[in-house]
Amino acid sequence: MAQSVWGYDSDNGPERWHENYPLAKGDKQSPIEINSKDVKHDSSLGAWHASYDPGAAKTILNNGRTCRVVFDDTFDRSVLRGGPLTGAYRLRQLHLHWGSSDDHGSEHVIDGVKYAAELHMVHWNPKHGNFAGALKQPDGVAVVGVFLKVGKTPKPEMKRILEEIDNIKTKGKEAPFHHFDPSILFPKSRDYWTYHGSFTTPPCEECITWILLREPIEVSSDQMAKLRSLSKNGENEPVNPLVDNWRPPQPVKGRIVRASFK
Repeated sequence: MAQSVWGYDSDNGPERWHENYPLAKGDKQSPIEINSKDVKHDSSLGAWHASYDPGAAKTILNNGRTCRVVFDDTFDRSVLRGGPLTGAYRLRQLHLHWGSSDDHGSEHVIDGVKYAAELHMVHWNPKHGNFAGALKQPDGVAVVGVFLKVGKTPKPEMKRILEEIDNIKTKGKEAPFHHFDPSILFPKSRDYWTYHGSFTTPPCEECITWILLREPIEVSSDQMAKLRSLSKNGENEPVNPLVDNWRPPQPVKGRIVRASFK
């Protein structure tokens, strides 16, 4: 498996990532399955707050592995604070993981339940200088995870992202994406689980404080189908749909998952 071509197929998928990225077999890997019976309620966990500047949104792109929205993070423009975090973390990008059908696609699993997709909002701690520096620190990155479940009503909030899908159909395509406030993607409830883990893509750095929101947001089956219309092939290559870009749950290895709610 060549260094740069990790993916989600049997020849380069999660089972083989450790061949080139030994950290993938580390002790604090993500995602994990969360079992309510093992979760510890922690009354000291406060509320988290996101203050996002809609003007910070820059581009949306298909990198062949996910759909990503990139934000300006050159200063404290869109930040996350509170909850398990100390200080303010800057929003850098958001991306999604999804399945080939509505009954799976999320990376984290809750009491055996898989959702249709999982949204990750990636923030980094500017006290480490830059994003690359943050990746080397245990408190370097904070990711807010939001589950997408399929229901009857389309989520109007997802509309902006999905409208751009046709412009980024194939790998390497990028389109301008301006004036977007990602906090519209949060559910009503602020309840969350938190634990220390890793990126769910190589090199799988173990620098992440996860804030996983308990309440999913609802999308329609049509909206999920739109996401699955992306391709992992380049423009003039045979069509290869971009689906099942999720990593299965990893061993918990003694980590404690804390909950902000009872």
